[in-house]
Amino acid sequence: MTTDRLIAFTGYQFKNRGLLEQALTHRSHSRGANNERLEFLGDSVLSLIISNFIYQRFENASEGRLSRIRASLVKQDTLAEVARDIGLGEHILLGGGELKSGGFRRDSILSDALEALIAAIYLDSDYTQAEKTVLHLFDDLLQGVDVGSSLKDPKTQLQEYLQGRQKSLPLYEVIQTNGKSHDQIFTVSCELSDLGLRSEGKGSSRKKAEQQAAHNLLHKLDI
Repeated sequence: MTTDRLIAFTGYQFKNRGLLEQALTHRSHSRGANNERLEFLGDSVLSLIISNFIYQRFENASEGRLSRIRASLVKQDTLAEVARDIGLGEHILLGGGELKSGGFRRDSILSDALEALIAAIYLDSDYTQAEKTVLHLFDDLLQGVDVGSSLKDPKTQLQEYLQGRQKSLPLYEVIQTNGKSHDQIFTVSCELSDLGLRSEGKGSSRKKAEQQAAHNLLHKLDI
């Protein structure tokens, strides 16, 4: 297993390579030593690290606001985004069926593997090192958090805006797909028929492209 690039991205060199291999082993590849138990532990370690960070950073934020910020940072698609940024999918060991179906691109598999990786680092070192790694991996997301801004994603904001004005919901359509299967770029259009508006968005997944298209329409609507 070649993981030098992954180690470079995480900034951590494992002492016990077996823990790293287990963190990257999906249950479809091995019913025995797989990453399910590590995922369970990593979920808690990650939640504690993120909770502590936002608690210290947003001193005047309410418990409810802190909970919503944390939820936005540890949800599945956010973890999958971080996993893609470090090329984690390239290193996950999958069974034949998952390989054929493109499991290395699936949000659930990527997010679970990231949590398992965090747990493996915690077990191989200590909490301080796990915290250092998580804050490094999530740095861009953490620096972009604004406690006063809406935590709703662009698609949700756009839908609620239209529903509140009794307008038809947006129509999303994939109009172009470029690149190889493991590295595709999607172009999606978003049309508001009642308002005569249309925009396009691009992303590494259909969902991201739709979010970008919705974001562009919100900008046109000055929201």
